[in-house]
Amino acid sequence: MLEQINELLIKVDDIVWGVPLMVLILAGGIWLTIRMGVLQIRKLPLALKWMVKNEEEGEGEVTSFGALCTALSATIGTGNIVGVATAIVAGGPGALFWMEVAAFFGMATKYAEGLLAVKYRVVDEENHSLGGPFYYIERGMGSKWKWLAKLFAFFGVCVGLFGIGTFSQVNGIASAVNNFFDPNQSWIVTIPGLGTYSWTVVIASLILTVCVALVLIGGIKRIANVAQLVVPFMAIVYVVFCFILLVCNISEIPAAIAVIIKGAFNPSAVTGGIVGSVIVAMQKGVARGIFSNEAGLGSAPIAAAAAQTKEPVRQGLVSMTGTFIDTIIICTMTGVSIVLTGAWQVEGLEGVAVTTYAFNTGLPFPEVVSSFALMLCLVFFAFTTILGWDYYSERCLEYLSNGKKNAIKVFRFLYIAAVFIGPYMTVKAVWTIADIFNALMAIPNMIAIFYLSNVVVKETKAFFGNRKKVQNKQLYMEEKC
Repeated sequence: MLEQINELLIKVDDIVWGVPLMVLILAGGIWLTIRMGVLQIRKLPLALKWMVKNEEEGEGEVTSFGALCTALSATIGTGNIVGVATAIVAGGPGALFWMEVAAFFGMATKYAEGLLAVKYRVVDEENHSLGGPFYYIERGMGSKWKWLAKLFAFFGVCVGLFGIGTFSQVNGIASAVNNFFDPNQSWIVTIPGLGTYSWTVVIASLILTVCVALVLIGGIKRIANVAQLVVPFMAIVYVVFCFILLVCNISEIPAAIAVIIKGAFNPSAVTGGIVGSVIVAMQKGVARGIFSNEAGLGSAPIAAAAAQTKEPVRQGLVSMTGTFIDTIIICTMTGVSIVLTGAWQVEGLEGVAVTTYAFNTGLPFPEVVSSFALMLCLVFFAFTTILGWDYYSERCLEYLSNGKKNAIKVFRFLYIAAVFIGPYMTVKAVWTIADIFNALMAIPNMIAIFYLSNVVVKETKAFFGNRKKVQNKQLYMEEKC
């Protein structure tokens, strides 16, 4: 029965993540990149500067950095550690190349999403700043498109409850904890109707559920506070370990890069025929890239709308840095580590076990140290992703239910329940479900991005035009003095 369900899910996944959707997402990023003159390169230094410099007297609930950390808490998760591994195993090393291509153009898309989120946000009766694709669809495209906004919000709830937010993250945590503490399944327990599991999985799910419940009660401010502490620290720790791995194997990096590029255009030559289609490599790379950085998905704008800022363009640039950090830096380091250590070629490994093998093989530390470090990073990354996606899903449900508090309370209970049962879902089914809902959520958002691209370009030109005038005036006054 489970095998039949998995086969059905795979068929649905192949349909929704087919060529049309990949073209839609990539075309949106390419279109914005051309129209804004490769803004993701020209304005990246400024974006990185503003990322840590909060705007004074800005309107909103949390700082721009807090909003970015909330968005990063939802993006830096199992996608960076497990998602990259599954993409390379399923699509070959070339999948990493297509992941990077999607991320580069996705930076322009993420910029547009952040800009539109702030421009079209609303403030409710409790002085909460609300925004995201459902608002920029309704207010930017017009009330006749409200059905599209509702559709996005519905898929957003499903993604959080059944996809990125719960099952895939919790499954990744449980797998990592189990692989470290009980790899030989020495301490097992039989759960009626579910099967046999290690006690480490059961205990991990209980602890995680309690921790998630305690944080979610506090809402966006508590989530942002936790994210600002955990995300930067764990991201730095993970990057440092990856950096050490790459430095210790620096002579293997050129060959690994060559394999990645060759695998992008001729997969069968690299995989020995296991993956023989460029389309498969592209599909896995783009799908996992979207899963990881969420550019085009429409989730990050929900957090961006809460930022304390008066300038939509400024928040758009800050939002853009999320994709740069998540995929261009972290996913690339993970992917290259997996390729150069040959972890993707080891039979019988899937998910976090692939990245664990790469760490154990490539790092100059005892396996227990490298395995523990990876497990710790994965646990905290996935934990913050769970928190971030609860916020996203609640805002989507709030839009769907016209702000009914009881609906939010019921959803929060269901979300916590989904966190609890997540470890008992199969790995393949979990990732396939997440992919399907990602695709369905991306479609209405990308339609809005195309429709409102003129607004994005106009706002961008006006902002930088005025900024240049102010700078010239300041320079003139200084020279005059």
